[in-house]
Amino acid sequence: MSKRTIFAVIGALLLLIAWWSCHQRSSASKQQTGNFGGGGRRGSMSTGGPVPVVAGKVEQKDMPIYLDGLGTVQAFNTVTVHTRVDGALVQINFLEGQDVKTGDLLAVIDPKPYQAALDQAKAQAALDQVTLKRQADLRARNVIAAQDYDTAVANAQKSQAAAEAAQVNFDYCYVKSPIDGRTGVRLIDLGNVVHAADQSGIVVITQMHPISVMFTLPETNLQSILNAGGAQGGLKVTALDRGNTATLDEGTLAVLDNEIDPATGTVKLKATFPNNDLKLWPGKFVNARLVLTTRKDATVIPSSVVQRGPQGTYAYVIKSDKTVEMRPVKIGQTESNLTIVENGLNPGEDVVVDGQYKLQPGAHVAPSPPQQTQQAQAKPASSARGRRPNKL
Repeated sequence: MSKRTIFAVIGALLLLIAWWSCHQRSSASKQQTGNFGGGGRRGSMSTGGPVPVVAGKVEQKDMPIYLDGLGTVQAFNTVTVHTRVDGALVQINFLEGQDVKTGDLLAVIDPKPYQAALDQAKAQAALDQVTLKRQADLRARNVIAAQDYDTAVANAQKSQAAAEAAQVNFDYCYVKSPIDGRTGVRLIDLGNVVHAADQSGIVVITQMHPISVMFTLPETNLQSILNAGGAQGGLKVTALDRGNTATLDEGTLAVLDNEIDPATGTVKLKATFPNNDLKLWPGKFVNARLVLTTRKDATVIPSSVVQRGPQGTYAYVIKSDKTVEMRPVKIGQTESNLTIVENGLNPGEDVVVDGQYKLQPGAHVAPSPPQQTQQAQAKPASSARGRRPNKL
């Protein structure tokens, strides 16, 4: 044989040996993958045992429909208390942060100059009344002309008006609260001379009971609000903290604004709250939740039942033979740990609440006992208020 033939035979043998070696390694890898289940969902099926899951029921109940908006707390009324006469501030009868009632005495402006003016005006009014009576007697006997009598009448009326004006100024020396509310920081100290033209005032009073919350909603929700009677107010509104975890107060819708803000595409709403516990404070940011309506006999499931895939949302339904079926579902509003199902599930069916990551259609399952299922559903309820805004 020639050298070329020998080299060709040797090369062919080497290629055959290399192919055989690769084939053996590939077969061993596939066998190992089959033994360990590939680490995926099929692995849970190849073991032959049922998959432990937490089960829940599809229920039928009334579900409120909410609209959520960001709001700001505003005082129901705010008054900056000013003096209406000039003079020295001789008394301050309130404490900063004190609750006051309408008519409570807040401060006193030095009343002595106004008392003197009042006494003088009253004396002049009394004198003119005596003169008027005398002139009336003379006129009755036709002793004086009618013009003299008319002058006496005018003087008496003028002096009486001056006395009443002096009384008003004297009363203004005693500054009283015009509303029920809470005082803020004192704006002026005792002993200063105040003027009716001062801009700062003496103190600011804010009415805390009741209190208002201004919030906005997208204009796309306007028709739903109108259909629910929101134009007349009265719809229930709940104020929540910034994290949507705690209810601060419950009130009612008072005003739906008469125009849409073209810059933001939102409409303003105003709700009134009793604020008995003073959890709402002017200037505080809150989440306002408007109860639009209540959906009667809605089909609901725990929110964790809903899964999402390339084809949309679905849920695992536990059949009577303890196998699972992957069923497409259409969902509606989510509130706390409950989600409304528009179609795809029927009340009374068993669904998988937890453990879906180990399942595939047809898998055998071992549902948890009912008491464990209820605990699993109740556990996230306290922290599930941070949900997605509703779109109606």
